[in-house]
Amino acid sequence: MICCDSEPLNQSISHNIHVMTIINSTSVLHCPIANSFWNRNRRKSSKMDPWQFVRILVGNLAIKSTVSSKPSSSAKVHHHPSSSSSSSFFSRLKINGHSQRHVATVPLISDQDHPPHSLASSFDFTKPQIDQLTNLRLNISVYRNPTTPSCAPRKPTLLANITVPIHLPSRACIFHNGWVALDDEHNNNKKKKKKMMLHFTVRAEADPRFVFELDGEAECSPQVFQVRGEMRQPVFTCKFSFRDKNNPTHHTHFQPSPDRKGWSITVHDLSGSPVAAASIVTPFVPSPGSNRVTKSNPGAWLIIRPDGDATWKPWGRLEAWREPNNSNALGYRFEDADRVTLATSTISSHHGGKFTIDVTSGVTPVSTPRGSSDFGSGSGSDFGLERVHKGFVMSAKVEGSRKCSNTEVEVGVKHVSCTEDAAAFVALAAAMELSMDACKSFIRKLPKELRQ
Repeated sequence: MICCDSEPLNQSISHNIHVMTIINSTSVLHCPIANSFWNRNRRKSSKMDPWQFVRILVGNLAIKSTVSSKPSSSAKVHHHPSSSSSSSFFSRLKINGHSQRHVATVPLISDQDHPPHSLASSFDFTKPQIDQLTNLRLNISVYRNPTTPSCAPRKPTLLANITVPIHLPSRACIFHNGWVALDDEHNNNKKKKKKMMLHFTVRAEADPRFVFELDGEAECSPQVFQVRGEMRQPVFTCKFSFRDKNNPTHHTHFQPSPDRKGWSITVHDLSGSPVAAASIVTPFVPSPGSNRVTKSNPGAWLIIRPDGDATWKPWGRLEAWREPNNSNALGYRFEDADRVTLATSTISSHHGGKFTIDVTSGVTPVSTPRGSSDFGSGSGSDFGLERVHKGFVMSAKVEGSRKCSNTEVEVGVKHVSCTEDAAAFVALAAAMELSMDACKSFIRKLPKELRQ
């Protein structure tokens, strides 16, 4: 182990907020860096430290066939021979004691090529988990998936199981960075025996985060707490409203509009000042001949934050829809103010899931002049990722229709320099939670708080 030190919005989003018309939104408001996140509210609340997290990153996967040479590695390899040459490769990755499992493709490269800089998976551990877990091991199972056409289905062939011991540190550490042999014991040509080699990198890094909890459903205008273990401290309040509820043309005497529109949620600091907001700018409407919001016509939220006196600027845009074929999955896409997609995935509408912005794995990797073991430029730099936002950005645990609990939001400390930064992430999480209702089938009744 090596240790190393958007769209225009011309309507008011609440009773006392005026939103400026945006014609050319190309930048996000940047606040001056404060000594701490809570400086702005120092008179109202005492400073709280972030919650400590550790990330295990696995990446730079590659396979090549080369002339035998004994590799140096602490990883333990259990071999499974195979001789098929027309194949693709993938791996299954898991850590004992962690609920998540990942599947990643493994590219086949020539002997002269360098492994690609890319992230395969990441595993997050909280401080309580770090204190409780011992004897952690990363298991990488490498498979060959035959690509030769065949009438009968063929199962992937297990090539090797690789085990890497993990000791969660308090600073950045490299557990493995290099090649290991996969099947060097099954070739009778002793003079020039070929073998399959796997390259991978495993590293750990500290990743402190602010953790927030909405104390109730977003449509019920909840209070927002910062959470650190058993400690809870109020930091924001949310106000849900209908942006156009006083518009007499919105209703008819015969039936209400089926569209889900005009929803708005504003985040206030402890002094009552609005510091972020999310508002529907593209209504959630059923597609023709359907009772569902589809990907071809998604609903959209605009996330905004203050920009001077009584004016606001776009911070991001969230689109949501229901996946096709009567799927219970809700699809989403989040773009920043520059229209760069930072997250796109699905969440179960029944069981919920995590809405995550993780630039380490969510942006197409690009080449970097640094080596794969260079850890000096921040999270993900050794996996070839060079963006303004690096590493884990935020996640929000969103519950589905079969559960009822408070939304929890995690935000990387490096992405929070002022109150408005944190509030924008809270507004985004609230918009994601409300999208679960906005994308429900239109034959289902919404909660009374969402019916105008």
